[in-house]
Amino acid sequence: MKKLVPLLILIIAVTSCKFIKEKGWFKKDADTLAVYQARMDSVRVADSINKVLEAERMIEQTRLDSIRAIEEVERERLARFKYHIIVGSFKTPEYADLYSEYYRKMGYETEILFNEYDFNVVSARAFDNIGEALVQLEHFRDTVELEAWLYINQ
Repeated sequence: MKKLVPLLILIIAVTSCKFIKEKGWFKKDADTLAVYQARMDSVRVADSINKVLEAERMIEQTRLDSIRAIEEVERERLARFKYHIIVGSFKTPEYADLYSEYYRKMGYETEILFNEYDFNVVSARAFDNIGEALVQLEHFRDTVELEAWLYINQ
């Protein structure tokens, strides 16, 4: 019993010491519910961020797929309609735009093509058959533009 009293006093002194309480040596573990809720909050935030990133990836992939599909349709159209009646050829893109708009107002479905010499050529009509293109070119020269010429897009 004599040894028990000093031991009891020592235990009381140690557990009441401010330094030891601040260090948390004899402190009970943190509230497990609060820790669990904090962990779940961080998991929810991370999950939300992952969902947003995945949605952005899907949107970007959809955008790239649509661009690829449009480019493929344009390549097929250019491969099919490779004979063009050209009404103007310009180094300056703004001039080509203005000339294209002028012919579009006349009722032609114009388009601006870029050739290997960095010219912007304004096409008033496109054809898939060279025979039809030559006949229409002569008619076009007689009625619309005397200096129109035929461009073969390869």
